[in-house]
Amino acid sequence: MSKLDAQRAMREARYARDNASGPTRREAAAAAAAGTPTAPAAAAPVAGRTKPVQAAKAVPAAAAPTGERCGHKSMNGRECTREAGHPEKSHRYG
Repeated sequence: MSKLDAQRAMREARYARDNASGPTRREAAAAAAAGTPTAPAAAAPVAGRTKPVQAAKAVPAAAAPTGERCGHKSMNGRECTREAGHPEKSHRYG
């Protein structure tokens, strides 16, 4: 076996080991976010009521208005692309 064949075998073994351990943290977080319901659970029915209480519909994040931007300008003139009043300390210049 040549040196390149040995390197290729080690690379393939490392790739198989890394993928056999399960999803990455990013993939697991995306799957958890997609699998969890966004609406709160319905409350238990009260004995005095005849109609069940419906849970309030949550507004999906994609439907939220994104027209307002932070607008913070960096030293080179680029503007922050985060929403206005974002809680993050850092700005994102896109």
